Amino acid sequence: MGSNPIRPAIHPKRGMYHNMGERKFDILKHVLVPQHIVLSKEEAEKVLEKYKIKPSQLPKILTTDPVVRAIGAKKGDIIKIIRKSRTAEEAIAYRVVVESSEIALREREIEET
Repeated sequence: MGSNPIRPAIHPKRGMYHNMGERKFDILKHVLVPQHIVLSKEEAEKVLEKYKIKPSQLPKILTTDPVVRAIGAKKGDIIKIIRKSRTAEEAIAYRVVVESSEIALREREIEET
């Protein structure tokens, strides 16, 4: 694993762990991290059809996000995020996985218009 206590370490069998000195924890089991699910192509198509949107219209999540890395999501994947809600029991959100360079390019395009 890594020697830097701040940098994440990837365990080959157990996914992403974060080092805190000698302590390690599974980011996916942290109480503040909601459940993230990579949708299959069929599930993603159903979501896009249901909301009549394109993937580019979804909120973005970076390929460098620790949870994205931990669940093995790739650029273009759509992730379903299930959060606990006090009022609705659970709230579901969808995000498309993008690289940070795509965000920078999009911001430049917006500035130019």
